[in-house]
Amino acid sequence: SQLPAGSLQLTLYQYKTCPFCSKVRAFLDYHGLAYEIVEVNPIMRKEIKFSSYRKVPILLANAGSPLQLNDSSVIISAIKTYLISKRNSLEEIVSFYPPMKTITEQGKEVFEYGNKYWLMLDEKETKRVYPVKEIRVEEMKWRKWADDWLVHLISPNVYRTPREALASFDYIVREGKFGTVEGFFAKYLGAVAMFFISKRLKKRHHLKDDVREDLYEAVNEWVKAIGKHRLFMGGNQPNLADLAVYGVLRVMEGLEAFDDMMFHTKIQPWYQRMEEVIKKAEV
Repeated sequence: SQLPAGSLQLTLYQYKTCPFCSKVRAFLDYHGLAYEIVEVNPIMRKEIKFSSYRKVPILLANAGSPLQLNDSSVIISAIKTYLISKRNSLEEIVSFYPPMKTITEQGKEVFEYGNKYWLMLDEKETKRVYPVKEIRVEEMKWRKWADDWLVHLISPNVYRTPREALASFDYIVREGKFGTVEGFFAKYLGAVAMFFISKRLKKRHHLKDDVREDLYEAVNEWVKAIGKHRLFMGGNQPNLADLAVYGVLRVMEGLEAFDDMMFHTKIQPWYQRMEEVIKKAEV
């Protein structure tokens, strides 16, 4: 997966504290890919006014011609395919992930990508990356789990109490792109709003009264799936599922929910191995 220097120019439009953006950064860092970051103002979002897709992350990639990639899992699958397969241009690879318009239960129009967990490889490449079919099935299952379940546990946990909501927004404002006045209002009004929104999310996702229990169960389920005889789900090195789960959990660092998770679950050894391997790749 090594690329000649400068052959792929990448710009990531993100909110630093967004779990989906964190997933993409974990993937890019682990693969040693250089990229520029544009921190988006979450209120005005003028940094992404060029795009009809109004969510982050957005990755602008230039591998000969400029290209916009949307959706964290599509970004990861497309770039990973590009790193492995030398047959197709990045443009052609991205065309394998067409957006499909769907309507949510709330009547909101959204775009979905049906095959976003697939790497678009030929038979020979697939054999090399996934020597047995079960490896691919497992990786896809847990990448989907990170998007469909794990990520929904973050907000209810970091905004669980008014005090935790305020601490979380203090962190968001510090790390994000806000003006001074904007930051002040975002911190206090945002904390109040997210405290109440987190209660709605808790109900929507059928979480327990104490949402920490759901978080502990989820991460212990992940550790159990890796088992005692593997360093990572990918074996001796992380696979895309490892990077997704790590990216999602990392956004809680420095918050009470993160410390509680480390103390009350068995995730710490795996998490520390992930930190080490990504740090090593970044050097």
